[in-house]
Amino acid sequence: MDSALVAAVRRFNRTVTQRVGALDDEYMAQGRPLGQARLLWEIGPAGAEVAALRARLGLDSGHLSRLLRTLENDGLVTVGPPDRAGGDARVRTARLTEAGRAEWAQLDKRSDELATSILEPLTEHRRQRLVTAMAEVERLLIGSMVVIAPCPPSDPKARTCLRAYAREVARRFDDGFDPALSNPVADEELVPPAGVLLLATVNGEPIGCGAVKLHRDAPAEIKRVWVADTVRGLGVGRRLLEKLERYAAESGATVVRLDTNRNLTEAIALYRATGYREIEAYNTERYAHHWFEKHLVP
Repeated sequence: MDSALVAAVRRFNRTVTQRVGALDDEYMAQGRPLGQARLLWEIGPAGAEVAALRARLGLDSGHLSRLLRTLENDGLVTVGPPDRAGGDARVRTARLTEAGRAEWAQLDKRSDELATSILEPLTEHRRQRLVTAMAEVERLLIGSMVVIAPCPPSDPKARTCLRAYAREVARRFDDGFDPALSNPVADEELVPPAGVLLLATVNGEPIGCGAVKLHRDAPAEIKRVWVADTVRGLGVGRRLLEKLERYAAESGATVVRLDTNRNLTEAIALYRATGYREIEAYNTERYAHHWFEKHLVP
């Protein structure tokens, strides 16, 4: 990694933590450090499941438990099973008490005041520049938080992504998409050693997927590549493709193939940009108009 880039990121981090008050013992004069204040904010008036908080904030169970215990001891939070009838008693939910809601409202008010204090010294033009730059930094930071890892196709998060894939292609294909009419991709084909499904997540939430099927006497085949609109343009699709190719190569494949629909123009552009060449049809996929192939480096 370029040392100048690393130094620039560190300098940016120092400036931001100082400007937003992250170094203060009492964040926004609330009498508690930033970690506790952030957790209180994330719980919010509607409450939140503890598992969701852990994923959203990227905290390990022990640290989150200590933060919750502090807020409980201060009379701001209660932690217990869901209120709703028939809820799973094993699911723990954090809720604000009356005192917690009052402190949350103060935190909300002071957060607005802090944001105003950052914008106020600037001209209108510079305010717009700052907010635009912040939005871009936020998107790129989210991109750096994407985790890609193997996932069983039967996992609920994998199912969520595969359903999202089916909905999108049904919307974009000229004649819709019926999985029953498409070449089948069975769960057992996406489990090692037959193949793999990769899931892309941000804070534990699924935002993309892709799969590769391995064939004994034929090239490997990439299937079901999908990325959510919220993270498009951040290189997630390219990362998924690279990891699928790497898995295929490490499994002994020397060639990988895929098919795609003519309406998926950004996918076609990605394949061409990453070294795929168009070939004759190698299957009878009803929804395919283009077939691609790439030779892999062992």
